[in-house]
Amino acid sequence: MTRRARLVGVLAVLAAGAIGVIAATQTWLDVTLADGASDTLAVSGADAVPLLTPLSLAALAIGAALTIVGTVLRYILGALTLLIGGALAYVVGRIVFTQPVDAVAGAVTDATGIAGGAVASLVSGISETPWPVIALVAAVVLTLAGVFVLVTAGRWRESARRFRTDAASAGHMPGEASAKPDAIDSWDELSRGEDPTA
Repeated sequence: MTRRARLVGVLAVLAAGAIGVIAATQTWLDVTLADGASDTLAVSGADAVPLLTPLSLAALAIGAALTIVGTVLRYILGALTLLIGGALAYVVGRIVFTQPVDAVAGAVTDATGIAGGAVASLVSGISETPWPVIALVAAVVLTLAGVFVLVTAGRWRESARRFRTDAASAGHMPGEASAKPDAIDSWDELSRGEDPTA
């Protein structure tokens, strides 16, 4: 159960972060201008939500770190994951449910050279692709993954010995029952020239 909990937590964080990074490169909104131009302006996720890429990359880094850190850092990273997921859910949900003009203002300014309050008068319509909804689902998954990590972090198995510097990394603690070695421990022993089956 503990190994499965760790796997579920790490994979959920990594998957949500990866979807966020991919979504940032896709078209989220198509903007129609009031000047009668037939072409629409495509607004990417990174333009609509500038925080999407950095926060998604942070989630990927957290997911990778969760595979090797100890219990205290797991709680800290779980809390960070929860905060990042909540922040992304808020900013992406705003796009999904309200399609605000300020999300497309940068693209309109680039195309027309007009900035400020006049941008709203240039926009006659905003249509949404499926990507904002996909990113919102990923943000919700990331938030739930943060909660899951916080709830289960204390029961996760400790990381492989090569990542530990405490006394336990040299072997079992006195009086501690010997645990069944996993594949990483066996590879570490082979690397040191030891026979893991002995």
